[in-house]
Amino acid sequence: MESSRLEAFSDGVLAIIITIMVLEFDAPEETTFTGLIAVLPVMLGYLVSFLYIGSYWNNHQHLFQGMKKVNGKVLWANLNFLFWLSLFPFFTKWLEGGTEAAPLAAYGVILLMCAVSSSYLRLCVMQANKTEKQEGKKLKAIISIVIYIVGVASSFSFPVIAILCYMFVPIMWLTLSHDK
Repeated sequence: MESSRLEAFSDGVLAIIITIMVLEFDAPEETTFTGLIAVLPVMLGYLVSFLYIGSYWNNHQHLFQGMKKVNGKVLWANLNFLFWLSLFPFFTKWLEGGTEAAPLAAYGVILLMCAVSSSYLRLCVMQANKTEKQEGKKLKAIISIVIYIVGVASSFSFPVIAILCYMFVPIMWLTLSHDK
């Protein structure tokens, strides 16, 4: 199978995930700017989740750029990765407007599983194409996984630390170049 088919399928799934997330928005009850300000925490949650989806899409595109071989292991690893990403709308909605421990920890677990499954997908693609590992991305992935674990653990006692952990990772991925 050519990687272009896998990329097209993945692009479609990611587009649907983003669409579902935005459709989960409830319009403000008031038709004033005050009403809009009241839903800003919800919009911030959407923004963070959108940045995650966008970052994963970007990394997915870079991963498959120039790759020719896609085998069954890569297909299943990609489906596993898309499964975890597909849970973003539900857990973003559940977290909406609060810092309760269970939704905050569950959101962190989804972030952790996306990072783990993305790393596994990268490994499978590199093995299938007999290419060198991308050390810069590997280091950022390990740092991300550690930060997510800290975030999940702190969700129960220090929710602000969990939120900061979850917000730090996409900023790290967006600001550190793929060439580093």
